[in-house]
Amino acid sequence: MIHSTSVSSFTTNAIKIGLSPVGSAFPLTGCNNVQLERPSNSSKSRTEQNPNANSLAISTPYGRGCGCGCGCGCGRRQFIETMAAGAALLTALPSAASDRVPDISTAMLNRIHPPRPDWYEEFYASAMNNCMKSYEAEISSCKSQLFNELRRKKAKEVLEIGIGTGPNLKYYAGDTGMHVFGVDPNKKMEKYAKKAAEAAGLEQTSFEFIQAIGEALPLSDASIDAVIGTLVLCSVKDVKLTLREVKRVLKPGGLYLFVEHVGAEDGTFIRYVQNVLDPLQQILADGCHLTRETAKHIAHAGFVHVDSNMAFVSNASIINPHVYGIAYK
Repeated sequence: MIHSTSVSSFTTNAIKIGLSPVGSAFPLTGCNNVQLERPSNSSKSRTEQNPNANSLAISTPYGRGCGCGCGCGCGRRQFIETMAAGAALLTALPSAASDRVPDISTAMLNRIHPPRPDWYEEFYASAMNNCMKSYEAEISSCKSQLFNELRRKKAKEVLEIGIGTGPNLKYYAGDTGMHVFGVDPNKKMEKYAKKAAEAAGLEQTSFEFIQAIGEALPLSDASIDAVIGTLVLCSVKDVKLTLREVKRVLKPGGLYLFVEHVGAEDGTFIRYVQNVLDPLQQILADGCHLTRETAKHIAHAGFVHVDSNMAFVSNASIINPHVYGIAYK
């Protein structure tokens, strides 16, 4: 069962994520969850304190700069020339979400997630399809609350990163007019995901599997109403880049729904076990890290607002605790 525990010590020296008050658009209830500590009323987000606080330095092949036009030696001329050349290419591409940019995505896929042997990809896909049923049953109440927000927002274009064998596809059932893009680097996941889509009652034209990675999503800017990611940031090579890609493809006001396991509190026995087993976990579980501080990454990704809760899942053993919630662009 999912059970609660104190997280006051867990949030020490960690980002404290603001929570929706009771009765708001996203009150996470009925899941025996634990809410992260709410900041005081006098506390404001970095964006509220300083609109430019979240501006990021831009690294290009021609230098590094802040993108602010401040004359800081960022190689603006070369950067503008590069962007102009890219714009000439992109003007030929339609802006619809279904129109993808495969060349860049494929190159990144091969660089970040080189092809594994077929037997390994098939073995891992089969294992995920057969061994996660008890976990999915236990976490279902939390997921149901998250996916209900998609219906409330009437999301039509939905992207799921790390879709795997499609355990979340059942939550889209009954949503007429919704189109779901499922991204995963393992091509062997496709047959399982399509079978799950069929079982959920999704029409064939409503689901599309795309072999790609979170660090290079092959979809247009501001083309997606909602991005879903469950147990995926633990295994991507670059968490920050993946979250930037999530924000890029989201429309203004779009939602990012997440369920992720994170490292346990430092000094606890479970964290000691995680530290010891983490290298082996990465080998056996396709790059999964046991100790990532994913909640902090999401909180610092520059979303307008993040609603987040924490839960412990008994079926997940040392892959605990979990953080789940919604980030708003």
